[in-house]
Amino acid sequence: QVQLVESGGDSVQAGGSLRLSCAASPGLRNFQCMAWFRQPPGKEREVVATIDSDDYTIYADSVKGRFSASKDNVENTLYLQMNNLKFEDTAMYFCAADFVPLGGYCYSKDYTFWGQGTQVTVSS
Repeated sequence: QVQLVESGGDSVQAGGSLRLSCAASPGLRNFQCMAWFRQPPGKEREVVATIDSDDYTIYADSVKGRFSASKDNVENTLYLQMNNLKFEDTAMYFCAADFVPLGGYCYSKDYTFWGQGTQVTVSS
């Protein structure tokens, strides 16, 4: 049974930083693809970053240079370091994972396993 549990969401001021965590079971090494998504209020869910089994990462243009995704295979945790947060980063953040990418690529909206989400609120 796959479980993804996010944590680390909070309310911060613009310019601040947060680190989100996603504890995964089974271990991270089982997944070829992992990703962070977000869903701003009243908007559709969007990809923030994806990371594959070789730790190759791809970021949405809106977060490049500010966000960094990483994995700790010992702690079985996926991280999202978010710096220089902006008001428009306000959203529910989700982690997602797949043993094999559904569409053949990790940078995709299609994932099988999802966490419950953690809320990030940025005040301007």
